[in-house]
Amino acid sequence: MNAHITRVLQCSAVLVAAGLVLTACGSSDGDSSSGQSKSPSFSGRGPITYVAAKDSSPVTQNLIDAWNKEHPKEKVTYIPLPGDVNQQRQQMIQNAETKSDAYTVLSLDVVWTSEFAAHQWIDQLPAGQFPLAKMLKPTVETAKYRGNLYAVPYAADGGVLYYRSDLLQKAGVAKPPTTWAEMKAACAKVEKLPEAKGMSCYAGQFQKYEGLTVNFAEAVNSAGGVITDASGKPDVDTPAAKKGLDFLVDSFKDGTIPKEAITYQEEEGRQAFQSGKLIFLRNWPYVYSLAEKSKVRGKVGVAPLPGLDGAGSSSLGGHNLALSSFAKNKATALDFMKYFSSQESTATYLKDASVAPPYEALYDDPAMVKQYPYLPALKKSILSAVPRPRVVQYGDATSAIQQQAYAALNGDKSSAQALKDLQSDLQKLATP
Repeated sequence: MNAHITRVLQCSAVLVAAGLVLTACGSSDGDSSSGQSKSPSFSGRGPITYVAAKDSSPVTQNLIDAWNKEHPKEKVTYIPLPGDVNQQRQQMIQNAETKSDAYTVLSLDVVWTSEFAAHQWIDQLPAGQFPLAKMLKPTVETAKYRGNLYAVPYAADGGVLYYRSDLLQKAGVAKPPTTWAEMKAACAKVEKLPEAKGMSCYAGQFQKYEGLTVNFAEAVNSAGGVITDASGKPDVDTPAAKKGLDFLVDSFKDGTIPKEAITYQEEEGRQAFQSGKLIFLRNWPYVYSLAEKSKVRGKVGVAPLPGLDGAGSSSLGGHNLALSSFAKNKATALDFMKYFSSQESTATYLKDASVAPPYEALYDDPAMVKQYPYLPALKKSILSAVPRPRVVQYGDATSAIQQQAYAALNGDKSSAQALKDLQSDLQKLATP
């Protein structure tokens, strides 16, 4: 969903993200004695709900149906939320603030764990009951707050570059681009083909929502910049960060990115690519399975994201399962979370919906690699990805990023002014 994620930073750096000083490394936010260090008792059995974004594939409902068949007295009802991640987060927060038991198991974006845990909206989980050692370490770290487990990964994610392999081949482009300049050069060749008439070069997710935070961060990181420095302080008003933002701004100006992409979220970009409107698309792994069922079947290649001078940086995306503190039937919920986050269930997500799994072994499985040849590259991408800020104030930080980046893309501000203003915004959030 890039705020490309650099390696698993040390505790203080990871939790400070975007210059916001966090409480996850032992500092106090006033709730250190609230009992958060103790796992709650998981009791009660019966019907529960699973709350997540609407799945564009049937996999989620199929897995729930299989559970319900085996647990007729503990059925799970799937509550699909809007595709917009900001709306998802807001609906979950509203449910928590009213202490409603309508939501049981929550599918959280990886950057929400700290916020939900700090507000005591989700329960601490018994880490020993989940096979965390078999999972990719960066994904497990996103599920922790103050060193304790508050969620369990069931989907990892990293941004990748989709491209029309048939058109690149016909245009004489031997391999996918590793830099932005190479990508634009490849587009120039492809656009001369009769089959490419009316196609645009590239798109990502640029509507003012979480996807813009991801794409902005990926561009900044892929140009050698950062949103925060090694100590976690805002450091986005730099020449390197400007080169990253300039790539996006200039691409809108020169037509590399079509004007309508300013409205794109994940699904709009996927549909544009599948309908033959784009040569290149930045998106998540889930797109591969759907693209292979569309008119571009057999014509899709996948590569790492390009950058300024070489391979770019990907965001660490993904989703974790969390248990609402206000839910009923928590014993059932815990068992369902084990089932839904199991290697078997996540393998089903990979096979049937190309959703990146948290389990390391699946990236090396020959059968899986045969079906999804990009898995080894995706594994490397996730292990070296740059995390978005996992902070209690994440909502304010991402809103600031979206506001300033969107202003630059729309031409309301220069890249330099947008970054200067963003630096100021993040410093204010970091001030106690």
